[in-house]
Amino acid sequence: TLLRGVAPTGTNVIGVDRASIEKSGVVSSNDLLADIPQVANLFNTIPKGGSDAGLPLVRPNIRGLGGSGSNTTLVLLNGHRLVSVGVTVTTPDVSVIPPGVIERVEIVPDGGSATYGSDAIGGVINFITRTRFDGVEADARYGFADGYDTIDANLTVGKDWGSGSIFASYAYDWHNNILGSERDYVTQLSKDGVDSRSTSCMPGNVTANGINYPLPGLTAGPLNRCDLGETTDYYPRETRHSVFVGFVQDLSDRATLNISGYWSRRQTDNVVNQTTGSGVITSANPYFRPIAGETQQTVAFGFEPAFGAYRHVNPQLDSWGITPTLTYKLGSRWQVRAEGNYGRSATVVYDHQLNQLAINDALAGTTTATALNPYDVTASAPAVLANLGDFINYAHANQELADGRVILDGPLFALPGGDVQLAVGGEFRHDVLDGSTYIGPVVGSGQRTSSHSRTTRNITSFFGELHVPIIGPENSMPGLRALELSGSLRYDDYNDVGGTTNPKIGATYKPFDSVTIRGNWGTSFNAPSMADSTNTVDLRAQIFANSSWLVPDGTAADRGRTTVLYAGGFSELQPEKADTWSAGADWKPEFAPGLTLSATYFNVHYSNQIGLAPFSSPNLFSDPSYADFYILNPTQAQLESIFNGVRLDGTTSIASLYENGKSPYLYVDARRHNFATVDIDGIDFNLNYVQRTGFGSVNFNFGGTNMLNRHTKANANAVEVDNLANGTRRLSFIGAIGATAGPISGQVRYNYGGGYPILGVADQDRIESFQTVALNLAYSLDGPGALSGLQFSLNVDNLFDTDPPYINRSPGYANGSTFGRLVTLGVKKKF
Repeated sequence: TLLRGVAPTGTNVIGVDRASIEKSGVVSSNDLLADIPQVANLFNTIPKGGSDAGLPLVRPNIRGLGGSGSNTTLVLLNGHRLVSVGVTVTTPDVSVIPPGVIERVEIVPDGGSATYGSDAIGGVINFITRTRFDGVEADARYGFADGYDTIDANLTVGKDWGSGSIFASYAYDWHNNILGSERDYVTQLSKDGVDSRSTSCMPGNVTANGINYPLPGLTAGPLNRCDLGETTDYYPRETRHSVFVGFVQDLSDRATLNISGYWSRRQTDNVVNQTTGSGVITSANPYFRPIAGETQQTVAFGFEPAFGAYRHVNPQLDSWGITPTLTYKLGSRWQVRAEGNYGRSATVVYDHQLNQLAINDALAGTTTATALNPYDVTASAPAVLANLGDFINYAHANQELADGRVILDGPLFALPGGDVQLAVGGEFRHDVLDGSTYIGPVVGSGQRTSSHSRTTRNITSFFGELHVPIIGPENSMPGLRALELSGSLRYDDYNDVGGTTNPKIGATYKPFDSVTIRGNWGTSFNAPSMADSTNTVDLRAQIFANSSWLVPDGTAADRGRTTVLYAGGFSELQPEKADTWSAGADWKPEFAPGLTLSATYFNVHYSNQIGLAPFSSPNLFSDPSYADFYILNPTQAQLESIFNGVRLDGTTSIASLYENGKSPYLYVDARRHNFATVDIDGIDFNLNYVQRTGFGSVNFNFGGTNMLNRHTKANANAVEVDNLANGTRRLSFIGAIGATAGPISGQVRYNYGGGYPILGVADQDRIESFQTVALNLAYSLDGPGALSGLQFSLNVDNLFDTDPPYINRSPGYANGSTFGRLVTLGVKKKF
């Protein structure tokens, strides 16, 4: 809500206060969201981003609504947007907020576009920080699990002088990495004999005349295999620095100035498996080893002996922002707020790879000075290997957010139930995305591809909100203790995707003092990000050496032919849209003081979801609604027309794909498009009980979400699919019980992520539930001198060291992730 002193009417607000944050022992804002069942993609996981320019961070997703190109959950800091990070996909990085400055987190799992505009289809997450602080607060923690260590520290210093306050908080976090080989549930080898391990290993494999010959002996037999997941990070090494500054000052009895700002740097070292090689070698290669007189073989091999088992991908994310607000009281309880918000970010991703084009050229080499020996890569000429290793995939983007808004609010007139309140305002936002990529040799010669794109977006918005208390304390009666109505309306005009208007109405009714009944309805939208639409930095032809899937009459020879993807954004994307409504009730029974029971039914119809054609699935061919997104056996003229002026990755030209009698098997339009519709409904529930005792207090909480239905359609012409029958869990909840006794407090928390059926996995039709238990203990000293304000804490996540559920395919686990048993020791001191 934009109105002062009024709770959101008709909606369910999920709150996490400072005491709960401290008990949980989380070290980042992402970790905090992983304890909220409604944030479906993070719950019961260890949040981690990707290892490339696509999405090197975690994007919170309420209800699991977001597609591959969607920001359906709006993240706010004190009611303002955060500048996005990323290159080819952009989203705010919530880890910029030090946990030590968070006063509370409020989550509204209903559409919020009528108040805040785009990105609020699934709901809004608002991190609210402290506004005043006096003194010094320092805390440090050390955590350890099997092969894993983490250190975090936070120092907050501030001064409050009554009419104002200033404080600064610095947070540091470091942890080492966990390789897949360090967790036995991370595997590409199933328990039931299905082996999805790679055959590109060292020693490698040769296939001649349809018969497999594993190296080094080249005797017909089972293939050599290797688990590439063992040499890839399950959780990468990371170092994070964050600073937050807050300032507030009364300028007069009418005017108050508030300024907050943040800076953050996140550096990640992500270990991924080393590039492997495969291709065709002929007798023209001087290292060729003939088998049964043949002159051509297919070889698959690894580069571990020459370049090591893995390589490093290094994303660095820098961002900062400042938000000044001037509040002025106009009299008669009206006020005007002039708010500014400016932020900048820089994302850089370095990925030192091997040069796949150079590998193909070296396999075709005709002298020892130019050829690659695939049977023993270390026997190749040093200059050949140096050329293969002289390659980088680099991406960089600067982003900018400049926003200004003015809000006027106050009472219009009085009704018997209270004052009718109005808020109106306007907002202007300017976004910039300036991105570039480079793929090619670092110092040597060879094919280079690069692209650069700078795009801007301007958004002009007008909004209003009305709160009408029909029944209040002055005119209440039995059976009608309170009745409040609210209405919101917002218009957003984008200079690139047009205008949109979104309303929302809400009602809160109290038949009794102990019972509240509430409901709301509204529409929401999500404008496609500039990375998905107007920015062309990742628009490219992506060449793959073979085809993953074949039409029913395809041959084995077709599988070895080239696939050409048209990848990147799409300038004709339209906004995603949603209709959302919810209804619920809260009960605080008079016979049980301290007890609150809540339940909320939610319903979302989400259309125009941005996503990709299923280019890595046989559904591409079996579903006729995708017929316009691929071409079998495309001609050279067709591809040259499609890719005229478009960057080529993996080939020097379209013509080269048709040399020596070759031709691509498949072309797929894999750009982002408006595809799916999603219809979901379910129930959020919560039971909270706090009771004072002679020794202190006891508390109990049980809350979560249960999905009743989730149906999707890949596009308007597709058959509706029941997601709950394949890959989507129904039930998630947290149960916690705790107590305080003098200086000691403790809590035991039980996290439950329900199991679900799954299709298309060999010898398995269900993923089991993931259940973990956490323990939190704290001991506070209140003695004289140095003991005053001192607290020691012990947190144990995954107390019983439970593995995530097994899935009979790579990576071997599903339905959550875990460090294992993570023990964290902490100390905090307030001065």
